[in-house]
Amino acid sequence: MWEMNWIAVLLSAGAGFLVGGIWYGPLFGKAWQREQGLSDESIRGVNMPKIFGMVIVLNLFAAFILGHVLATYGQPNLFVSTIVGGGIGLGFIATSLGVNYLFALKSFKLFAIDACYWTLVYAVMGAIFGLVR
Repeated sequence: MWEMNWIAVLLSAGAGFLVGGIWYGPLFGKAWQREQGLSDESIRGVNMPKIFGMVIVLNLFAAFILGHVLATYGQPNLFVSTIVGGGIGLGFIATSLGVNYLFALKSFKLFAIDACYWTLVYAVMGAIFGLVR
């Protein structure tokens, strides 16, 4: 039987939110917005508290599931947890985005921004689970 590391879940969810703020803010925010075809005006009326609230809930759920997956490895160390997290991001999330983006005729640049973000987030989440044991 495994026990969930709730501190790691909370820290991982927060890290996903923090990495997203940097990734889709100063690093790639304008490029992502341009590739999505979103103008500054079109995003002004968006209910950001609702979006941020749902992002936190979804990140918590993702971190919980990642914690469950990592628990099947016993008590994996930092290296293993990071590799498993990054592997999930690259092997499952990025490939799924790739299929969707191909059929939606989205640009490769948009795919690269989003796929790299998710790979990084899951690697960071995995690292947190490896550190907070």
